[in-house]
Amino acid sequence: MAKRKFILADGFTIDELKVIAGFKEPHNIQLFLNEIKYNPEYVTRSPKMVLKHKVANCFEGALFAAAALRMLGYKPLIVDMMAKNDDDHVIAIFKKNGLFGAVAKSNTTVLRFREPVYRTVRELVMSYFDFYFNTLGEKSLVSYSNPVDLTKFDKYNWMTTENDLEFIGDYLFEINHNEIFPKTSRPLNYADKELVDLCFSSSVTEGLFVPKKK
Repeated sequence: MAKRKFILADGFTIDELKVIAGFKEPHNIQLFLNEIKYNPEYVTRSPKMVLKHKVANCFEGALFAAAALRMLGYKPLIVDMMAKNDDDHVIAIFKKNGLFGAVAKSNTTVLRFREPVYRTVRELVMSYFDFYFNTLGEKSLVSYSNPVDLTKFDKYNWMTTENDLEFIGDYLFEINHNEIFPKTSRPLNYADKELVDLCFSSSVTEGLFVPKKK
């Protein structure tokens, strides 16, 4: 039997496709993610379920953005950023005119959209570094993955399934990550209190990582 061709619209309703069709540019996807509530639950719903429930955590937001970017003709790529004494963060990336940008859902105000002005993935990731801190103000980003092409999970219908997609998170945890800087580097300075206060000003408290105090 011939292998069935994967079709982007499969599994979405007409109304859901109308919402997605409203995204003309990557920034439109970001505006949608900004408008829906942050999901503090430890679940990983598909993009279809994000449309249904109108909530998303950072991982769900990255998967949704990757799916929506795919509809716009981009590859569905995500990058995992690992942190110390803090939550990890996942972003959907896209390349426009040879430069990288990102779309992301975050429980903070500063780890979201990035304009496509970065020459490399590392350069893009580093744009998050000084704004990636825990509630104590400790700068926490330590490593990042190479881009992961989500087409590898098409056989699981990751864009529309009602099943939890935690296994994609497990995959991200297991793959190689690139260090931001050597572990032997001197201790980092804390983020300015004003920036920390602004960053978490509209956060969903239940979804915030509780860091260990030194």
